[in-house]
Amino acid sequence: MNLSELTEGLKDFDINDLDINSAGSWPLIIKIIVWAIVLSIVVFLGYYLKLNDMNAQLEKVAAKEKVLKQDYKQKAFKAANLDTYRQQMLDMEKSFGALVKQLPSDTEVPGLLEDITHTGLGSGLEIRSIDLQAERAAEFYVELPIEIQVQGTYHDFGSFVSGVASLPRIVTLHDFSITPSGSGLLNMKITAKTFRYNDKEDQ
Repeated sequence: MNLSELTEGLKDFDINDLDINSAGSWPLIIKIIVWAIVLSIVVFLGYYLKLNDMNAQLEKVAAKEKVLKQDYKQKAFKAANLDTYRQQMLDMEKSFGALVKQLPSDTEVPGLLEDITHTGLGSGLEIRSIDLQAERAAEFYVELPIEIQVQGTYHDFGSFVSGVASLPRIVTLHDFSITPSGSGLLNMKITAKTFRYNDKEDQ
């Protein structure tokens, strides 16, 4: 079959005579053209829909790859610095242990009171009273407030505060008030706080 035979049926054919119900009687060339168009549409739609699905999957994979790369960088950095982190942990444990040793136990509180008394007397103050207050438990430690009343000069107060700050145990000073006395000196009332481990919490 050659081209002239295919086009022969088109001589007396009018495109307006095309009827889908009589497609079997269409010229062969018209059938070929229609089937080519239908096939092209089917192929195009199938490829387009499949391509869209593949693009969506590609975007998901690309996003996942980005997250995995970031996660890999973080883990690689941690792995590369693992020895440094371990050394930092050891240093922190040593520092923490040193701080723990500065927290007095129950048996050391009398010695701490004695140190505060000596510091006050050494600063030229007259110790009026040193009273232990009720303990206050926190999550990891127990706070022991100590109310102190002394008499002296501003210079003596400054020397006392400096001396308490240099004690080997952790002692913080809070809520001070200074009032004049009849003897020309000053009265100071101040709360010192020391701390010890919360043994129950530690257990």
